[in-house]
Parts: sequence; C-alpha cells; structure tokens
Amino acid sequence: MTIYGVALLALCTLVGVVLGELLGEALGVKANVGGVGIAMVLLILARLALVRREGLSPGIKSGVEFWAHLYIPIVVAMAAQQNVVAAVRGGPVVIVAGVGATVVCACGTALLSRLGRPSSPTPRESIATDSHP
Repeated sequence: MTIYGVALLALCTLVGVVLGELLGEALGVKANVGGVGIAMVLLILARLALVRREGLSPGIKSGVEFWAHLYIPIVVAMAAQQNVVAAVRGGPVVIVAGVGATVVCACGTALLSRLGRPSSPTPRESIATDSHP
C-alpha cells in the first residue's frame, strides 16, 4: 500500500510541474514557476480529502509521510537547477532581495519567539500540568 502514497505524490508532482510551466508561460518567464510548491499543496489537499473520506490507509499514509520528509531536499535540488550566476549578473537587486528577505525572516522569527513565550504560568495552568504526568 505504500506504493499508493508514492503514486499520489507522483501524480501531484506531475500536475504541479505542468501548472508551474503554464504559470511561467503566462507570466512570460521561461521557467517553471512554483511547480514543486503547487505539487506539495496538491498533495496536502489530496491527503485531507482522503482523510475526510476515510480512504487514507496506513500504507498510503506512510508513503505520503515518507516523501513529505524529503520535501526540503527536493526543493534544494530544484533550486540548484536555477541559473544563479545569470541572476547575480543581472544586477544588485537579487543580492539586496536575498539579504532583505533573510533579515526580515530572522527578525520575524525572533519577534514571534518573544511574543509566544508566557511570562509565568498562572496557578490554573500549574494545577493542570501537575495533574497530568
């Protein structure tokens, strides 16, 4: 049954790549625009649809989870295919955008980390956590 999870991923990947190519053509770019991201969104939607219909067997679930764990290496491999040298030669905008996005993400992560920390547990929270080992 694990093969069905892999087949579901393959189908989502094929549809995502085709949609990414069509989106690239529509935008006038000679590249796949977001094909892997579209594929992963389709995989999430397909998994949710199977859960709702109670059609997600343990085998399909393990196949989908296996590939979900490989998502980041797949994205890195896809990004490695991009022509980075040509993009950098295009001007400093690429470097400014990359550094700016990194700084914004780092600041946002730090801010969310500080906002998410409770100052101190309330007595009710202490009682609730003490009663459940």
